[in-house]
Amino acid sequence: MKNRKVLFFSILLFAGMASCSAQPQDETKNPYYKPADNSKLTISNTEWKKVLTPKVYNIMREKGTEVANTGPYVHNPLKGAYYCAACGHLLFSSDTKFDSGTGWPSFYQPFNKGSVIESKDNSLGMERDEVLCARCGGHLGHVFDDGPAPTHLRYCMNGYALHFDEHEVFEMKKSQIKN
Repeated sequence: MKNRKVLFFSILLFAGMASCSAQPQDETKNPYYKPADNSKLTISNTEWKKVLTPKVYNIMREKGTEVANTGPYVHNPLKGAYYCAACGHLLFSSDTKFDSGTGWPSFYQPFNKGSVIESKDNSLGMERDEVLCARCGGHLGHVFDDGPAPTHLRYCMNGYALHFDEHEVFEMKKSQIKN
């Protein structure tokens, strides 16, 4: 029985580590994924469907969501930067990430004012503020006013709408990013 518990917790630990490093989207097959380019994109959903995985397409173009605790990055402890999974636009820093207990990656502020845009979302009988990528308009999640100081905001994002680069990779890319 003791060996089964050890095996069970080992599998859980491995699965958790694997989900932290999982990349939900293959950027190499997407010609629109350009972290150094902040120019606005106007791409048809037909074209997005060709380059995004079905899960990423559903979340980002059809405003879907992943089930809590199933997407990547919710428990990612690594330092780095989070980009839009569709276009590579810089969205959030791990410095503003916190454990909201919701099952989705949460941040108390975007990387900068031009990272995201907000829009009213009255779907599902609720009034919420939807968060979109400022470059490609892809759905990322929602923002709520129950986050920690200093902003008291909680940007509750879909992990599959994000791409993560560890600190060293982000530092190399940062010099290429035009604000």
